[in-house]
Amino acid sequence: MTRAYGNAQSQKRAYVLINPNSGPGGAIKQWETEVKPLFQAAKMQIDPVILKHGGEAVELAQNADLSRYDTIMACSGDGTPHEIFNGLAKRPDAARALSTMPVSHIPCGSGNAFSCNLYGSHRPSFAALAIIKGVVTPMDLVSVTSGHNRIISFLSQTLGLIAECDLGTEHMRWMGSARFEVGVVQRMFKKKCYPFDLAVKVEIEDKGDVKAHYKHHASSTSLNHLAKKLDADPVAEDAGLPPLKYGTIQDDLPEEWELIPYDKVGTFYAGNMAYMSPDAPFFAASLISDGLMDLVTIDGDLPFFTAIKVLLDVEAEKLFDNPHVTYKKISAYRIIPRDQEDGYISIDGEKCPFGPFQAEIHQGLGRVISKSGKYEAAGPKNWDKVTLADRIHG
Repeated sequence: MTRAYGNAQSQKRAYVLINPNSGPGGAIKQWETEVKPLFQAAKMQIDPVILKHGGEAVELAQNADLSRYDTIMACSGDGTPHEIFNGLAKRPDAARALSTMPVSHIPCGSGNAFSCNLYGSHRPSFAALAIIKGVVTPMDLVSVTSGHNRIISFLSQTLGLIAECDLGTEHMRWMGSARFEVGVVQRMFKKKCYPFDLAVKVEIEDKGDVKAHYKHHASSTSLNHLAKKLDADPVAEDAGLPPLKYGTIQDDLPEEWELIPYDKVGTFYAGNMAYMSPDAPFFAASLISDGLMDLVTIDGDLPFFTAIKVLLDVEAEKLFDNPHVTYKKISAYRIIPRDQEDGYISIDGEKCPFGPFQAEIHQGLGRVISKSGKYEAAGPKNWDKVTLADRIHG
């Protein structure tokens, strides 16, 4: 048995939060027919709860007796993992809870990014098998402040075209992940731009250097290295969330930051995972715990067929190298929308109040169950062929 599981824990104890309203709405059936039998065969201890209202997963994670479980599992889309992370973040022992309680995911929604990145599949049974033999893995989390609120983001923050296509297509949930593509094409005809002022703490600006950074981390990460990271830096029992290095949106702009106006951007997209949905690997160079967000910006006034080519490059895993796409590694930013009374801001696919917000990343703050200790994504094209001593500082 030990040999079969390797570095993974066998017979995991799972607190399963099932959202019956996720995506097309088949979570309960998928749980009963595709997932539960596999967990029972693996002799996992299962404590399932069917969620009845939005925000319930926050409450359950906040108040759970964590000593009873080895993972809190979302059987849902990406909204429930978002709630679980934020429930853990609301606990008085938030830092300890986030760093010791792995979150896992059975994909039953529209995007299913969590499962695509950590298990390499959006199919519930494949995710279940990956979880059974999966390993606890540190993952970066992002603090986002807007107004007087601080929330935790595990996936992405976006303003502009992508946010509208995500949040403005809720009425098309029955289409599954295809609703995003339909929404994008509808809005590309308008060539809409979303003006804002932006200050960013850029860590790696050149795409070649981003590839070198990816190569360095992809080549040096192993399960043994992962185990050492998990054993390092024990967290105090009563430690809350880590302090914010750069303050909140309510504070003055940090001295070294410069607020720059942008008038023609169509998409502002900051990501913490590679796949945003099964056919949308927006952030090819994303790494699970490098302490950096990936920032993609695309102009909104591109000719229609050029914009369509950008869209097609997403699914073809060529977006990173598209000349109309800027791609940077960053650690924090502040964004202030301009010339709009209302609009869409999406954080992990959830709608947030429209207005200024600020974000910063916390390296390895969260824990997840992954298939192999990393994201199951291919990385940017030809990342393994970077030369010039891997760009000197890769």
